Amino acid sequence: MSLEIEKRDNALIVRVYGEFDLRAAEFHRHDIDEKFRTQGAKHIIFNLGGLTFIDSSGLGVILGRYRKVTENGGRVAITNVPPRFNRILELSGVNRLIPVYDDEAEALRELA
Repeated sequence: MSLEIEKRDNALIVRVYGEFDLRAAEFHRHDIDEKFRTQGAKHIIFNLGGLTFIDSSGLGVILGRYRKVTENGGRVAITNVPPRFNRILELSGVNRLIPVYDDEAEALRELA
């Protein structure tokens, strides 16, 4: 798995590519936290457009960032969810906590 992380406005955009599994989660959790801390972002947007697989560890990273960000007054959003992963977000309840948007532009407008 790889990440592309970009700060835009007051949001950190995390673009996920490949398999978001246990190994990737352990490796990238700290990358996301470090970028969030050092770049002065208030919100995080997870763009899942390049996702090919996600397990509970990957969901755990998203939910863990949700907890950290919301504790500090920020919000988290998810965008570009491939259709085959919508059901996973529903069954896990992630979509009840974190709003899902069609694209980054829509999420940025809502978080502004």
